[in-house]
Amino acid sequence: MSFYGVTDIWTYVIGAFGIILLPGPNSLFVLSVATARGVKAGWQGAFGVFVGDAILLALTALGAAGLLRTQPALFMVVKYAGAAYLTWVGLNLVWGAWKKWRLPLVVATAPAQETPAHLAHPFKRALVISLLNPKAILFLLSFFVQFIDPHFETPAIPFLILSAILMTFSALYLFALIVAGARLAENFSRRQRLSSSLSGAVGGLFVWFGAKLATASLN
Repeated sequence: MSFYGVTDIWTYVIGAFGIILLPGPNSLFVLSVATARGVKAGWQGAFGVFVGDAILLALTALGAAGLLRTQPALFMVVKYAGAAYLTWVGLNLVWGAWKKWRLPLVVATAPAQETPAHLAHPFKRALVISLLNPKAILFLLSFFVQFIDPHFETPAIPFLILSAILMTFSALYLFALIVAGARLAENFSRRQRLSSSLSGAVGGLFVWFGAKLATASLN
C-alpha cells in the first residue's frame, strides 16, 4: 500500500530524520556562522543550504545522477572542486582559530573585529558547499528510489512528497543549530581560547570532509 506513490512512508520519515541529524559540512557551516556572526548570518547560511538542497533535488529528478554516472570526467571535476572548497574553508577556520588563540583576551567592550573572509557572504558560501557535492545527488537518487512506487502513474508526486519531508526536517534542524550557535556565541564571548579551540576543531572536520570527498567513488 502506498501514499500517493510513496511506499513505507514512516520508514522513510525515520530514515530521513536520521540522515539530517548526521553531521556534515552544511550543518557545521551554519553552526559556525551563527556562532561567529549571530542569528541573522546563521539564517543567511541556512537559506543557502536550503536553496542548494532544493537545486540538488531538482537535478536529481531531472536525471543528474545518471549523467554523473555516465560521465566520470564530470564527476571528477565536481568532486575535486568540492573537496578543494571544503578544504579551503577548513584551513581558513583553523588559521583564524590559531590567530585568535595567540591574541590577548578581548574584553566585551572592544570593537568588533572584521569578519573573516571564509565567514563572509554566508548565503553564497553555504550554497557553494551544498552544490559542490556530487555524491549528494547520487545518494538522494539511491535513497529516494527505495520509497517510490514504480507503478504509480505520476512519479513526480511521490518525489515531491519525499523532498518536502526531507526539506522540512532540514529546516527544523538548521533552525536548532542557529539557536544553538547564538547561545554558544554568548557563552564564548569571554572565553576566547575555548571558542578558538572549537573553531579549529570545526575547521579540522571541514578538511576531513574535503579529503573524504576527494577519495569518493561512483560506487
